[in-house]
Amino acid sequence: MNTHSLIISSSCLVLFLSACHSGIQNRLNPDTMPQNELSVSQSNRYTSHAHTNKMINVSNSLTQSIRHNIYLHPASLEQPNTEKYQDYEDNPVHLVSEQSVSTFSIDVDTASYSNVRRMLMQGNLPAKDAVKTEELINYFDYDYPRAKNLDTPFSITTEIAPTPWNKNSKLLHIGIKGYDIDKTEMPPANLVFLVDVSGSMHSPDKLGLVKKSLKLLLKQLTEKDKISLVVYAGAAGVVLQPTPASQRLKIEQAIDQLTAGGSTNGEAGIRTAYKLASEAFIKDGINRIIIASDGDMNVGISDTNSLKELIIQKRKSGIALSTLGYGSGNYNYELMEQLADVGNGTAAYIDNLLEAQKVLVNEMSSTLLTIARDVKIQIEFSPNVKEYRLIGYENRMLKQEDFNNDKVDAGDIGAGHSVTALYEIVLTGEPGMIDPLRYAQGKKTSSNSSGTDDLKKELAFLKIRYKKPEQTSSQLISKSILMSDIKPNSHTTARFRFSASVAAYGQLLRGGKYSGQFNYKDIIKLAQSAKDQDEHGYRANYIELLKLAVNLSN
Repeated sequence: MNTHSLIISSSCLVLFLSACHSGIQNRLNPDTMPQNELSVSQSNRYTSHAHTNKMINVSNSLTQSIRHNIYLHPASLEQPNTEKYQDYEDNPVHLVSEQSVSTFSIDVDTASYSNVRRMLMQGNLPAKDAVKTEELINYFDYDYPRAKNLDTPFSITTEIAPTPWNKNSKLLHIGIKGYDIDKTEMPPANLVFLVDVSGSMHSPDKLGLVKKSLKLLLKQLTEKDKISLVVYAGAAGVVLQPTPASQRLKIEQAIDQLTAGGSTNGEAGIRTAYKLASEAFIKDGINRIIIASDGDMNVGISDTNSLKELIIQKRKSGIALSTLGYGSGNYNYELMEQLADVGNGTAAYIDNLLEAQKVLVNEMSSTLLTIARDVKIQIEFSPNVKEYRLIGYENRMLKQEDFNNDKVDAGDIGAGHSVTALYEIVLTGEPGMIDPLRYAQGKKTSSNSSGTDDLKKELAFLKIRYKKPEQTSSQLISKSILMSDIKPNSHTTARFRFSASVAAYGQLLRGGKYSGQFNYKDIIKLAQSAKDQDEHGYRANYIELLKLAVNLSN
């Protein structure tokens, strides 16, 4: 008998015994016994009662035993999965002759990588929409050259070579590295921890891990920094008024006292946190709210769009908002990501204390200090390119006219943060993914078709717009990408190969629509060839996750 049949049969037995149990108890209740049975002799009644009690004990024991062994005990019943992710399709392939310009907002979130890791470690392949390929790619540092000063707050690195999963295309790698600032040089910080203490947070991987995470960050702060603590459940309350970070014992005691229970009024918590942050505002300093939650809000304003509108209004005060996601089963990734996006912050997912160490200690500067706002990338492909597609960034796409519009919100870059974007392109004359049109053979591919010799040497023209944190008008930097920049496979850098492996990993987890026959073993081989310097072991851990994904996919 297979396990499924055994569970069904055992379940039926439990129901049968429960029915017997109920029937026996009913027979002992004089109010439910037929009148003729009440006339039985006293001796028979006592004998019958003793025998019946014995049957009840056996019934109870056997029922509980079966429930325990087939995991039907109420405490161990698996809860329904209500996790929420934004539904989206992979970016399509575009013909340069029809649409030569691609525009998108940068994304420095990394929540998808650690969330996917959590699912794999639980023995499950992730749901398609839980996989955001750009967040997987941007989880890793690619050792880009550092920007020299804050006048131009980031450097640009590009590389192009054959695509590992498609012999007919090339992979264009674009990397941005933010100017880094030593922790000792960071301006004073006004941080408000907004902690969800509702009933859904009552587990070690939620509120328990939140407490440990906040203590890690606390140890990195100094006496010039201020900490406040706001909690929200059915209502919101201030647990700790703005307190110098040097009063560590007082702050840790406030964190230790947090307990979970009740419903979740996220709106009230957000309003209270902004009020407290405003009262303790530091001019020319870091003013940031950090939400720690599973995102399961069910009281007050709870829909994503309404909460986003609330934060859009509040961010005008100069106070940023970031999110730290925790837990499983009811994690609302969609909400946590979008609140951080409109709050000029980042979204991370904390699945263990090592991830908290990465986000709040190793990358503290980039998590807290913004050096460039509303960063947009626009690339125009020359007639030397026939087709292109952007890998990831599906919910970050912008209209072409949005690039020059400074009122259009985009992503922010923190100190030392890097951003990586990959385009798969097909050169003119190579077999593409879209058949040529029968009646458009003579159509010019772009206005540059009859351009100068210099333009004919270009593959693409890259433009980046950004605002300095204190400014409302954007600045522009640009770079030409030449046909001569194309390298053979033997000359690619470790950063190129590793980013390509992560891009292939994300695409495969999402169904492999564009990755052809490239499989996990190919991805592992590519990643191993590019392990390079791995100070914190993140790349080694990634390779182990790939091996786990192989077994789960089989």
